[in-house]
Amino acid sequence: MSFLLYADDHEHMRLMVRDVLQASGHEVALAVDGASALACVREREPDLLILDVSMPGLSGYEVCRVVKSNPFTARVPVLMLTGEADVDAKVTGFEAGADDYLTKPFDPRELRARVGALLRIVQREGERNPTSGLPGGRAIEEAITRRIDADQAFAVGYLDIDHFKPFNDVFGFAAADAVIRATGEALRDVVRDAGGAGDFVGHIGGDDFLLVTEADRGEAMARLCVRRFRALVRRIVGPDVAARGSFTAADRDGAERTFRLSSLSAAVLVVAPARYESAVALGERAAELKRRAKHAGGDTVLVDTL
Repeated sequence: MSFLLYADDHEHMRLMVRDVLQASGHEVALAVDGASALACVREREPDLLILDVSMPGLSGYEVCRVVKSNPFTARVPVLMLTGEADVDAKVTGFEAGADDYLTKPFDPRELRARVGALLRIVQREGERNPTSGLPGGRAIEEAITRRIDADQAFAVGYLDIDHFKPFNDVFGFAAADAVIRATGEALRDVVRDAGGAGDFVGHIGGDDFLLVTEADRGEAMARLCVRRFRALVRRIVGPDVAARGSFTAADRDGAERTFRLSSLSAAVLVVAPARYESAVALGERAAELKRRAKHAGGDTVLVDTL
């Protein structure tokens, strides 16, 4: 039985969707707005999050962005429900990180089918990323839980590739795929060479990776990951682009601009077991630190304590 969370400010829709999904054998929790939906996610991570787009306070788009920006909830699939059928609304939802979209009014059979499809995808892909070969999903949380259960201080490194979308647009899918695959290999090598008992590296998804190691080794290992990533990108793009150190691509607004060659930003949080609240709270802090690292520029490693 899967645990689903549905947020909608209209009571009739909440109860109707709940009844449809409960009849399919799912456990369903309800939230009346975006803020309460995020509170529910912090309390118990759902297997699937269903969001109405138009809600008071935080919209479904905003809730989706928060969930997808957290490395420990990014894997939760999000299904958007909306009364807007135009393409722009759907594009906005997908840009916010939504995994699927369903327009109201809808047939309950289609809702059940889309929910089932999303749950199957997560189950199939949750153990190991097919491109990088690294574990993801539950394995990442389990690596942290083992440290907490052993009452050990530890470091979490949240690693994110900079300018990866424009890189993909310019150099193509094959090159982008090679970067992800080579990044997985490089991070595995860093963990292997460090030789720490219980060190772990995982692939959150997309261009985000996560490292768990001993408290006093997090920064050094993150910096080694950054250096190895820099070398592998230059090898993949070839000597001419590597020497230039930049490329030209369209930004999010469609304007041509010059980007630095993709690099790695890293946020390292040193965690004391006594101050640990939950994986979701840890992810929120790591995501904020990562945003600061990316804003500071490529190859930046920022360190903080929890």
